[in-house]
Amino acid sequence: MLESGSDKLAWLSAHWFFPETLTGFQWEYPLLLYLILLIPLVFLLRFLAAWRRRQRLEIALFSADAAWDPISLLRFLPQTLLFLALVLLCIALARPQRTNERLEQWSEGIDIMLVIDISESMNLEDLQPNRLEAAKATALQFVSGRFQDRIGLVVFSGEAFSLSPLTTDYNLLYDYIQDISYGMVQTDGTAIGSALAVATNRMRETSSKSKVIILLSDGENNAGNIDPLMAARLAYAHGIKMHTIAIGKDGRIFYGYDPTGAPNYHENTLDETTLREIARIGEGEFFRVTDTQALQTVFSQIDQMEKSEIKETRYTDTLDFYDIYLSWGMLLFLGWIFLKGTFISNILRD
Repeated sequence: MLESGSDKLAWLSAHWFFPETLTGFQWEYPLLLYLILLIPLVFLLRFLAAWRRRQRLEIALFSADAAWDPISLLRFLPQTLLFLALVLLCIALARPQRTNERLEQWSEGIDIMLVIDISESMNLEDLQPNRLEAAKATALQFVSGRFQDRIGLVVFSGEAFSLSPLTTDYNLLYDYIQDISYGMVQTDGTAIGSALAVATNRMRETSSKSKVIILLSDGENNAGNIDPLMAARLAYAHGIKMHTIAIGKDGRIFYGYDPTGAPNYHENTLDETTLREIARIGEGEFFRVTDTQALQTVFSQIDQMEKSEIKETRYTDTLDFYDIYLSWGMLLFLGWIFLKGTFISNILRD
């Protein structure tokens, strides 16, 4: 529908009759378009009725001796105008429209803190290409599947520090996760309690209704001055849910070759009991993974468990264009009446 004064004459454009324009409409009453198929039938019946009437009156429709004159084709003009007027009125009745739909999504969001072990043992290659790279790739995939959740990042070995605050800037998170490497923390060891405390400190003053820590480690707590279970209880007191993931195999694990070509093995000790207890205190889940596929599956499960409710609002803006075709139809209909009801009609018949 034309809305502004500058568009008052836009209906006169031939653009409205282009095939791409007509096929680009949505139709509120598409069945009415089939009426167009009846119009030629009605005109054919009228012609046959007129022809039979003339036969009865013994009036020749054409004279064999008369010379053909192109001007004689003008006698079909009134009927052509009527035909086109009826077609356009059918189009107007079918109500051509264009609909613009705008979708807005929002959610209350969840605060999620990823707590990732970057101790030396995370370089072991029982996961491909190694434990740390497998964890980074899975974390990136996890972040990409979130919507309006604030996600933060804590890394730890012998000490823990916050690599990224809670944020919805996922591009920034991608960069931080990709930059994670062994050696970012100079102190050796595995300080699980300190990592939980740093994550809790980042989340304790947030107003989010849902707070989640995902802790990933391949060892046992042997550094830091905070007991892991005490840190877990402190996190739970601040309304934080905790999932724990024990990554990698336990025992002797192949760790490359020394300069003489002899194989190296690393003795890996994983405190599964403590990680289970942290998950129990935090009313979360404990997972044990020994390969990359299992790690991806675990993060997918956590992703489904911690989904925030996404709400949608759809705004539909519908524009009607029936008035354009109605205007054209009425214009042609008035033209038909003018030619049919004046002396011009008699001239065209002669």
